[in-house]
Amino acid sequence: MSWLRALMLLALIVWIGGIIFFSFVLAPTVFAVLPLRELAGNVVNPSLGRLHWMGMVSGAVFLASSLLHNRIKYAQFRPWSAAHVLVALMLALTMVSHFTISPHMMALRKDMGVIDNVPQSDPRRVEFNRLHVWSTRSEGSVFFLGLVVVVLTARRFE
Repeated sequence: MSWLRALMLLALIVWIGGIIFFSFVLAPTVFAVLPLRELAGNVVNPSLGRLHWMGMVSGAVFLASSLLHNRIKYAQFRPWSAAHVLVALMLALTMVSHFTISPHMMALRKDMGVIDNVPQSDPRRVEFNRLHVWSTRSEGSVFFLGLVVVVLTARRFE
């Protein structure tokens, strides 16, 4: 049983820790250090894709180990517990960001070439900026929902 709890916690640590590192360390650093936003975007974009995959795998591991833990310890499946619903929402947001928002942003970047050379009023740039706002909101939502799941999971083991 303790191995299931360890898997649940590890999944949350990887997912939430990855978001913290990406948002507060990686992205600000590359945009501050690299001479062109284009170069920074070339680092951030694949890193975000990897972060999304880490989140999707972590979410699946959390759900599987949590459901199994409930089944063994309480003889209940309980798929609609608050933590499970929140993790499912986190997974949905991550998948929308990864499979919908990010590909659209990449297509716009490719179409624009060097984004710094495209005027702010260009419809492609306006759309890119709008999608970037949604991407950031999605990641922020996943982060805050994840913090709630951490609290719910910690309370579960009291």
